[in-house]
Amino acid sequence: MNAKKTNYTQLIKAKATDLGFDFCGVAKADFLEDEAPRFENWLKNGMHGQMNYMANHFDKRLDPRLLVDDAKSVITVLLNYYPEQKLPEENDDLKLSKYAYGTDYHFVIKDKLADLLTFIHEEIGEVGGRAFVDSAPVMDKAWARRAGIGWVGKHTNLINREIGSFFFIGELILDLELEPDGPITDYCGTCTRCIDACPTEAIVGPYVVDGSKCISYFTIELKEAIPEDVRGKFDNWIFGCDICQDVCPWNRFARPHKTPAFDPHPELAAFSKSDWEEITEDVFREVFRRSAVKRTKLEGLKRNIGFVGGG
Repeated sequence: MNAKKTNYTQLIKAKATDLGFDFCGVAKADFLEDEAPRFENWLKNGMHGQMNYMANHFDKRLDPRLLVDDAKSVITVLLNYYPEQKLPEENDDLKLSKYAYGTDYHFVIKDKLADLLTFIHEEIGEVGGRAFVDSAPVMDKAWARRAGIGWVGKHTNLINREIGSFFFIGELILDLELEPDGPITDYCGTCTRCIDACPTEAIVGPYVVDGSKCISYFTIELKEAIPEDVRGKFDNWIFGCDICQDVCPWNRFARPHKTPAFDPHPELAAFSKSDWEEITEDVFREVFRRSAVKRTKLEGLKRNIGFVGGG
């Protein structure tokens, strides 16, 4: 049985590489015992702000066997999105989180995971399972850590020693027993650059982020007016924020992605501050047709642009 397990695991990891994933690791599908009290406290302290969906399906978030019957393994994959060229960020240029430059990652990773699942069915046989990309209550960073493909940094993003932290995470939860990988060490050491750099002081302590204070929360999740007490603290970010990742020493190892779908729309690559400020519904629809930026709708994006610009 062990030889079969090892063989299946190697087969799946090799296919994940063929499909373009940068890393692939396996963890045993089990209850997330360490995460349970931390997550409960985080919710209790209201750090999810208006992200009410975070409080839903509490049990399912902590136990993959409630998502997939008889789940045995959680396969976690990473897909790099670090751009070859950043969008203009000179002086007063408005800033967009790098993950939103190109096609919405949900589409890209879901397709690749569907191909991986098809491969498993063809090569191994009847295997029950589901793909997850941020679309269901799965604690992806916890599973990635358990699968040994990174550790959770003090900014609570996953960090990989070889490529830093600019990557997307996806999972396949299967009822197939595979060879699990072990977690790796935390290599943050005494560094506090991410904590020191956060302009809204959202990283309230090592490994604890108050989501309701994060620039990404204000510019994406918050549907009402942005509070006045954070005006002037956004450093020109109008969708998401990369500050805690940009200052992380591990991102000196970040390398350009190889996924054409993540390249920015040609028009976006040339956007100036005035292009942002004068954006129309037609331009918004065309440039962000397949982008995560669609989440804010034009109205939300204009709110962010006005807030950053003092409007």
